[in-house]
Amino acid sequence: GEALLHALKEAGARALFGIPGDYVLPFFEIIEKSRILPLYTFSHEPAVGYAADAAARYGAGVGVAVVTYGAGALSMVNAAACAWAERSPLVIISGAPGTNEHDQGLLLHHQIRQSGSQLRIFEELTCARTVIDDPAKAPKEIARVLRAALRHSRPVYIELPRNVVQAACQTPQLRQSESYDETAAQDCARTIGRLLAGAKKPAILADVEVRRFGLEEAVAALAEQAGIPLMTTFMGKGMFAGRGTACLGTYLGAAGDPVLSDIIENADCLLMLGVIACDTNLGMAGKKIDLANAVRMNEGCTHAGGRKFENVGLASLIYALQKILPARVGERPRLPISAAAKTPMLEGARPLVADDIAGIINAQLENAPRMPLAVDVGDCLFISMGVRDVPLLASGYYATMGFGVPAGLGVQAATGERPLIIVGDGGFQMTGWELLNCARSGLDPVVLVLNNGGWGMLKQMDPQAGYVLRDNISYAALAEMLGGVGYRAATPGELATYLKTAFGRRGRFQMIEAVLPRGEVSTTLKQYVAALRSGMQRQAAA
Repeated sequence: GEALLHALKEAGARALFGIPGDYVLPFFEIIEKSRILPLYTFSHEPAVGYAADAAARYGAGVGVAVVTYGAGALSMVNAAACAWAERSPLVIISGAPGTNEHDQGLLLHHQIRQSGSQLRIFEELTCARTVIDDPAKAPKEIARVLRAALRHSRPVYIELPRNVVQAACQTPQLRQSESYDETAAQDCARTIGRLLAGAKKPAILADVEVRRFGLEEAVAALAEQAGIPLMTTFMGKGMFAGRGTACLGTYLGAAGDPVLSDIIENADCLLMLGVIACDTNLGMAGKKIDLANAVRMNEGCTHAGGRKFENVGLASLIYALQKILPARVGERPRLPISAAAKTPMLEGARPLVADDIAGIINAQLENAPRMPLAVDVGDCLFISMGVRDVPLLASGYYATMGFGVPAGLGVQAATGERPLIIVGDGGFQMTGWELLNCARSGLDPVVLVLNNGGWGMLKQMDPQAGYVLRDNISYAALAEMLGGVGYRAATPGELATYLKTAFGRRGRFQMIEAVLPRGEVSTTLKQYVAALRSGMQRQAAA
């Protein structure tokens, strides 16, 4: 048990998130007594997974979820799927029956079909997995699995039978790792260099793999050196926060800034750095992006100039490009950065609307310290596109509801940085209750609940649907019962006032219920849905 904890710490873990259960209690005992890593317990396993996932996304190492066998681990399946889809190094540790317990001839509680069923389920969701049932082999197995998580930035699974937790074991050595092909990286860089030399309108589109491998500064420096416009995808929003004017904005296709969209869609040499080529990133393009001719640079593999370069690390490739690209290719002028949402008029008693929210947040952030933004899916995510450049954590591609609140808690637990959480009323009803763990854990996020009485994004997709409506409850009143402080804002002026108050109060979580007209959503969400529909219609016609 201690050997595993030391290895997790070496792999960059800053905290553990979990829920105890009988099969994992021996490991929890070691966690608590050894104090090698701090432990935060939550109320439901999906939230454990989202919190650990967010801690991994925001840091430079793994996030760790510790649960029990069967009922605990299988409740983690959705969180594991999210981490896989969005390239997050989540480590799932599941307690398990002792190595001798299956010999009793009895089915064991929490067991599914066979003793190995759970392991096989996680084969589909992880890049490496192991059952630690031999103390002599444990150090190599732990190292193998954790190295895979860091190398591929994907989830891994470790099953820990309860009778081996106290067994003597050497500390795993993580430093040995497979190296990428540096010769291939240099060859690939020369190919990309030739493509750029012949381009008149190159552009860089960066996505989450850049952050997962800690390459934001390197990519920003590359764009500056070569004079190439740099933007992020929808999922990569906030990736270059705090790096001045390196990034021009976020590409949203037909739903976003037309100037930025034109740069990406009409580039004659588009460098896609760590981009997940999914519909949420590229599906709303006004003009279809030619993926076959784009330079697609991902961890382990790059497509450039009609060639496929395998076993090429993203970091090696970026540094190789820095060495060969001449400074300021084409002396490209700096373009104006996309403006963040402006502060709306606060006077009067008009109802608060979705388009007010980002501007009010921006005004408050002008005088606030660095504050990571954790958001749920739906309109929360689209509103966040107008928030000024701050680190953003969101499930933008897998789009699992309920991510926002536990993600914010995970970031504060792992880093100590106070987050701003934006969640809709639907998402809050899934995992918002995890806020009741804040007082015990010493966490005090600022939480903004958007209450429009339903699932607003689904209403945009099916305007006549009655099933999207939710009961109208008072979330501000719930805050007090969960141990926080609640406010209810129905006008722009009230939201601005309560945000300022909430930012200034520490020690308890602050929750502001933003009361919106039923079904109210942002203009950005409306444009996004319209762009997706247009794209689907073009595809159907083709």
